[in-house]
Amino acid sequence: MTAPANELSRPIRLDTLGEGERAIEIETTVEERGALARRFGLIAIGALAADVRLHREGLSVMAEGRIRGEVEQPCIATGEPVPARIDESFRLRFVHEDQAGAAEEIELSEEDCDTVPFEGGLIDIGEAVAETLALALDPFPRSANADQVLKAAGVLQENEVETGPFAALKGLRDKLAR
Repeated sequence: MTAPANELSRPIRLDTLGEGERAIEIETTVEERGALARRFGLIAIGALAADVRLHREGLSVMAEGRIRGEVEQPCIATGEPVPARIDESFRLRFVHEDQAGAAEEIELSEEDCDTVPFEGGLIDIGEAVAETLALALDPFPRSANADQVLKAAGVLQENEVETGPFAALKGLRDKLAR
């Protein structure tokens, strides 16, 4: 069985892991970064690399590592580029899908890790890196001009230092109260 095609595919055959630890370095190509930027709605990904260590733990495979990158996200208010550096560690447990469904949902502590189901004899560590990148992105990137644009749109009031998810509702409430 083959791994599903994605923008950053780095399939690892489980029968090549052995019993010890295996180190993998991922350097992305311009094409891969462009495809990932489109997938995640980014202006650009200038760099993306990862160092991963894989080892077996019973029937599952543990992946621990770090991703590093440079991205440009569009500002939520202006669309202007907002540069950001990504430096994120991750810890994942790959579990065969037959065993993944049997586990009940439990609360994870900090030393626990996310579980990623796989099928067949392959795991795709590249997709895990791509998903880690997505989780590391700022969900609300703001440029230096964002406050000005938000004030003009009535989302941020002159006397407000911060805006939040309820700023627009507060403004609406204040208008209705008049």
